[in-house]
Amino acid sequence: MITKEQFESGYTYEEYRKLVDEKFAQGLTTGPTTDPTYLEHTKMNVHRMNRWDKTIELSAETKARLAEIPCQVNWLLLAEGWCGDAAQNVPFLNKMAEASPNIHLRILLRDEHLDLMDKYLTNGGRAIPKLVALDSDMNEIGQWGPRPAEIQEMVRVGKHDKGMNSEEIGIMVQKWYAKDKGASIEQEMMAIIAQMNCVLDQ
Repeated sequence: MITKEQFESGYTYEEYRKLVDEKFAQGLTTGPTTDPTYLEHTKMNVHRMNRWDKTIELSAETKARLAEIPCQVNWLLLAEGWCGDAAQNVPFLNKMAEASPNIHLRILLRDEHLDLMDKYLTNGGRAIPKLVALDSDMNEIGQWGPRPAEIQEMVRVGKHDKGMNSEEIGIMVQKWYAKDKGASIEQEMMAIIAQMNCVLDQ
């Protein structure tokens, strides 16, 4: 079980963004890796997050429903600054949290919390971002990640059925995110929130 103390030890979104930016300015990224390709990924991710932070616009329905949530929701998110999927999705999760006075978002770095990460594997892998939704008593409501279901299935088919390489997969994923503009993550997170006993008329 995730404890309240563990949750509260996480970064706020603002703290996470500051950490990633400061690391990058030092020629570093989050986590223990020294692979230069991870630094290049981080450079692109900083630009992506900056762009999304300025341009995200949640749907009117999503904003209205988020504002009306009557009970506390805790979102614990595992991420890293070098992760492309994190750069595409974490800003949307933050924007949704900002739209509700009762959603509290905290971010933990995956590689500093592998014991926790290993409880939430995707097909046996440590795929991120991974979000665990919890109620006020830290009971698990649901999970999300590392991608919206549609693109996750497209990646599976691309790898296993079509033999696409990592570069081809990456191009496909980025095109999908650019077209979707967060609509899928909105829908999927609202479905998780709707599972709470206290909320949201269906």
